[in-house]
Amino acid sequence: MSIKTFDAPQKAGEGAGASLDYFKSHLREYGMLVALVAIIIFFAAYSAATGRPTFVSASNLTNLFLQNSYVIIMAIGMLLIIITGHIDLSVGSVVGFVGAAGAVLMVLYGVPVPIACLICLALGALIGAVQGYFVAFLRIPSFIVTLAGMLVFRGLTFMLLGGSSSISPIPASLRALSTGTIPDLVPAFGLQNATTLMIAVVLAAAFAVFAFVSRNRKAKLRPVDEPFAFFVGRVALVSVALVYIGYLLSTNRGLPNVLILMALLIAIYAFVTARTTIGRRVYAVGGNEKAAKLSGVKTERIVFLAFVNMGVLAAIAGLVFFARVGSATAKNGTGLELDVIAACFIGGASAYGGVGKVMGAVIGAFIMGVLNMGMQSAMQLSIDYQQLVKGLVLLAAVCFDVYNRNKA
Repeated sequence: MSIKTFDAPQKAGEGAGASLDYFKSHLREYGMLVALVAIIIFFAAYSAATGRPTFVSASNLTNLFLQNSYVIIMAIGMLLIIITGHIDLSVGSVVGFVGAAGAVLMVLYGVPVPIACLICLALGALIGAVQGYFVAFLRIPSFIVTLAGMLVFRGLTFMLLGGSSSISPIPASLRALSTGTIPDLVPAFGLQNATTLMIAVVLAAAFAVFAFVSRNRKAKLRPVDEPFAFFVGRVALVSVALVYIGYLLSTNRGLPNVLILMALLIAIYAFVTARTTIGRRVYAVGGNEKAAKLSGVKTERIVFLAFVNMGVLAAIAGLVFFARVGSATAKNGTGLELDVIAACFIGGASAYGGVGKVMGAVIGAFIMGVLNMGMQSAMQLSIDYQQLVKGLVLLAAVCFDVYNRNKA
């Protein structure tokens, strides 16, 4: 299949200069990705200089996906909440509560895993609906509603578990969701899981073809702002990164099941926010709620649905977290709301609402995850220094957002 491009030819110097100008004008969009790469390079160099195990390794990459899966899942939902101009402080407690409910159903009452998971998702939707009703229709500030929810659901978790300090063991089928990997269907190349590498190659090729086709389709309608040289470089870097990640995973256990779940959610929500009417309405509500309402957008319904969606994703994260740690305790999910909110702001979401992208929130979550892993394994810093660094990174991200807003 031949792919034609409709971009005007560029001289080498003009292409480099145009690419640099484009990068500067889209610093919010690409700056955090560059920061993520820089952080990885820093920890890799530090590990090599101090004689510690290689930071960029298959085991570290697998652990990065497994340890941050529930943060990324919730960051997607939190992004929609923040775009509408609200916040949800209860998600960590909801994770603990839903995990405890799932444990009670599956372990104590022997409810089949699929049915118990559906009940937990319905419970998460109900929690989101209740909080969303208070925020959207009763106009109570989301900070107050979800702060109350954080306390209420933490208390309900203690009540649900009763005198048990923990409930375990979890069913093997549920544990496979969080810690399992895909089977190696086509052993080859002397790898532990060659199927993972093959999937990565196919995905990289599909991404490149889709990017070129999409660009050409846009070029037929209007001039494309992104310089062709920058576009080619971006597509090449992403494709190479996908193949390299697939290779690293294939030398270890293979593609984690939870990564497939994350990828599906990221793809669905990226499409919804960028290509659908409800996605545009979410941004409209956050950008100017009064103008959106005058334009016929049912702003209360959009905010309500954003909280319901957050409840469902928090329930999914609760099940993944429960499967990851192997037991349900009253302290499960404590403090997760801070990592989730930080991931969204670090990834480019605006504290004023109306701005943010799904991939930005995902990159923000990975930045938090890489910082945690690097400070623990590579630098072996104590928890107080880790919290200090993460707080400074969050503050810097918000300051950057305020600077860009004032500049515009």
